[in-house]
Amino acid sequence: MAPPLLSLQNISLMFGTTPLLAGAELAVSAGDRICLVGRNGSGKSTLLKIAAGLVQPDAGRRFTQPGATIQYLPQEPDFSGFPTTLAYVEAGLGDTAANRYRATYLLEQLGLTGAEDPALLSGGEARRAALARVLAPEPDILLLDEPTNHLDLPGIEWLESELARLKSGLVLISHDRRLLERLSRATLWLDRGVTRQLDQGFAHFEAWRDQVLGQEETERHKLGRKIVAEEDWLRYGVTARRKRNQKRLADLHALRKRHKEQRAAVGKVRLEAAEADLSGRLVIVAEHATKAFGERVVVRDFSARVIRGDRIGIVGRNGAGKTTLLNLLTGELPPDSGEVTLGTNLARVTLDQGRATLDPDETLIRTLTGGKGDTVTVGGQNRHVIGYMKDFLFGPEQANTPVGVLSGGERGRLTLALAFATPSNLLVLDEPTNDLDLETLELLQERLSDYAGTVLLVSHDRDFLDRVVTSVIATDGDGVWTEYAGGYSDMLAQRGGASSEPRKDRPRPAGLAATPSPASAPVRTPNPTPARKLSFKDKHALETLPKRMADLEAEIGRLNAELADADLYARKPDRFIAATKALETAQAALGAAEEQWLELEMLREALEQA
Repeated sequence: MAPPLLSLQNISLMFGTTPLLAGAELAVSAGDRICLVGRNGSGKSTLLKIAAGLVQPDAGRRFTQPGATIQYLPQEPDFSGFPTTLAYVEAGLGDTAANRYRATYLLEQLGLTGAEDPALLSGGEARRAALARVLAPEPDILLLDEPTNHLDLPGIEWLESELARLKSGLVLISHDRRLLERLSRATLWLDRGVTRQLDQGFAHFEAWRDQVLGQEETERHKLGRKIVAEEDWLRYGVTARRKRNQKRLADLHALRKRHKEQRAAVGKVRLEAAEADLSGRLVIVAEHATKAFGERVVVRDFSARVIRGDRIGIVGRNGAGKTTLLNLLTGELPPDSGEVTLGTNLARVTLDQGRATLDPDETLIRTLTGGKGDTVTVGGQNRHVIGYMKDFLFGPEQANTPVGVLSGGERGRLTLALAFATPSNLLVLDEPTNDLDLETLELLQERLSDYAGTVLLVSHDRDFLDRVVTSVIATDGDGVWTEYAGGYSDMLAQRGGASSEPRKDRPRPAGLAATPSPASAPVRTPNPTPARKLSFKDKHALETLPKRMADLEAEIGRLNAELADADLYARKPDRFIAATKALETAQAALGAAEEQWLELEMLREALEQA
């Protein structure tokens, strides 16, 4: 085995009076592929900075082989003294034609020209320029802390292939599970200040972690030590969550199958205008919606139907218009032409991953309760705030912690807790996975899998999309968006492996609508010749069912209001029983009417497309 180029031995570091690192170890040899994992706040970034020589530990030894080159991706790069991003990248390469070409190539691949003024860069652009600089010299060792932040899906996939090609030893911190699974060959787990190494990639980590925690729990019991309830939840609850998530994945596959059957049409999902108010089952209907900014068409002739319970992901390169499409579908932005209709009784919550709504001076417990008592209402039921905090991986001792001192991952979990405590049936999430650690991602996946309403989300996290969504809407370029049944991997398979805009090299004449090629068109159930035509009875039902559904919804609302009277049973027991039976009958009738209307509407679409 080759001697390590970089090693950390028995590293210790105090954070105030709390030990952050207590005997941590790291050894990196040529060609190693190590992913560094651990819950948020465990000290992963600090350990990486010690490895880079930027932070001095309180105790322990750092060793590097003489002449070994190390590059570290900083969270906040220093651009002072550099007139352009190209100059910043070239500074670490030397002035040769080959080096200038590599610097320009990397910047272009990361969406930059090299002519940008560093003083005017956004946070994402600065991050990408820093990534180009550390990749450019192809060092002996690369230390990367969340390299996929601010990258779009094509950028992430390019980075994955670039890192796989490099011969550098790699230590990688990332919340992108797919990237970790594909690049890592060893896993270093930082837990309670101590490192444990698995000589296998991240794909094997969770099962190994569960085994280690199980053995640790058994040993503690053998020693006769009582595990405090909060510790048991904090350390070992993740194992139970992972097992529950395995069942949720099976449920997701069933949902995708049903979703695909509901949308048995080739190409874009289309819907002709409904002639009456939409029922509660239909959440959003987009009909030939188009949106442009100046001469640039961001969304072109988009039609879709979102049914209650759908979990839809929107993917595409940066600047493709994902957020614009999301705002169109939620009614935040009106289309220039076409129409977007929202269903009835929608209660929408937007997940604020920007955390702009959090008051840094307020405590955790007051943020969750609104400063009113010690309970929070979730799903119509009161829960003690400490118990609800535990659901989101907060310990009781953090109740009075100011929000401003929480880590990025902790603030992300707090935002999740606030969102899921708000009554809703439509969740809108724009890049919800940014800066979340792996355990917070697991928590979000769990909550979304259990969520009974509808979810619209924009994300660049491939594994997250595969685990959560029932369908994906992807950009084809030129404002054209196409919906695919299944997750991100299903979308790739259906469009021949291209993550986005597979027809970019073939410009479409102005005004000409896209015609998906066989490779890029979604592989759904072929559009067969309909087995039957709409009869007079079917046409009559299509015309009358919307009014009947509206009447039934009104009747259900009236009965629910009547049954909400807490004294009804005591005053009029017969009426209470009759109203309960009437409510059950009305709800069953509404469900049957909705199913019939959907079946007939889909048949009508199929006939018009034949």
